[in-house]
Amino acid sequence: MLFDIDIDKTVHSGRRSFQLRLRLFSACQRIVILGPSGAGKSLSLQAIAGLTRPDRGHIRLDGCSMFDAAAGIDLSPQARRLAYLFQDYALFPHLNVRQNIAFGLTRGWRNPPADITCAAVEYWLEAFGLRRVAQQLPAELSGGQRQRTALARALVAQPRALLLDEPFAALDQTLRGTMRKELDQLQRKLQVPMILITHDPEDADLFGEQVLRLHDGAIEAAAGGLARPQPG
Repeated sequence: MLFDIDIDKTVHSGRRSFQLRLRLFSACQRIVILGPSGAGKSLSLQAIAGLTRPDRGHIRLDGCSMFDAAAGIDLSPQARRLAYLFQDYALFPHLNVRQNIAFGLTRGWRNPPADITCAAVEYWLEAFGLRRVAQQLPAELSGGQRQRTALARALVAQPRALLLDEPFAALDQTLRGTMRKELDQLQRKLQVPMILITHDPEDADLFGEQVLRLHDGAIEAAAGGLARPQPG
């Protein structure tokens, strides 16, 4: 997967404004954007996912334009086929594990039946060791089971890449270590390209084939990969 991203986005709040200037050109499978709160990490991920529209620039994956301001291209989040894993996993609390995974295959907001069976759902239940809890609700799951359910829902639609928003921030230290190892093993097994944003250097150490340090909306330094320097 070749990520080619060159975007600007200005956000206004009252008299304040924040400018994101994201430049990234990389063929790495595991990219980490590291920075403190307010650096622009989530805004970067939302722009790549198509949840917010940049003011200028382009977003290309393997030469395919997801966004190009000059050409008038702005694909919907669904058309981009990028799986976005939210910090709190955003599982539907009233749907069981099987339904949550199947929701990744549905269009619109109609809930899948509680006993839905299809090859893709069965595959991910088995692959992630979730068959035993397939009928349970998210509140009945462990932290690891919730993360695996969210990942299965993201992967069932065969996305081009995974976008991970601070996936361990809400976990205690012990569970954080366990979940890091689990995600590391899953990504290596599946070989799905990913961009992970975090404020934690330990996440960058484990997952960062390429690490981008973001501060005040701009890349300060890059380690590994093919990141292009910021213009002066």
